[in-house]
Amino acid sequence: MTWTLLSIVVCATVLADLLQSREMKRAGEQDVSTRGLGRLLRMIAHRAPLGLAILCMAVSFFAFMALVQRAPISFVVPASALQFVVETVLAKSLLREHLGKRRMAGALLVAGGVILLAK
Repeated sequence: MTWTLLSIVVCATVLADLLQSREMKRAGEQDVSTRGLGRLLRMIAHRAPLGLAILCMAVSFFAFMALVQRAPISFVVPASALQFVVETVLAKSLLREHLGKRRMAGALLVAGGVILLAK
């Protein structure tokens, strides 16, 4: 059950982050004033992918809560860092982001750490 919950946390977080990134890039720069916040809330209401991103964040949050009930936080937090590796790969392939050598090396180091935790 631990690995299932961890997979849910990682997948839901990755999906939420990718949806947010894509939609906010499409929307352009947003104002963070009171008026800008109202526009941002209206935009979220009219863009289904942003609503789905919020739902995914909620799923990730509740799965994380269930996970820390079953496994030590010293395992859960580092293992959930796998999301950074998955997001890095998907940002390159789906969002066409440029990844330098340092960013790729960092993602590989995180992946190595997760592998060490798994044993």
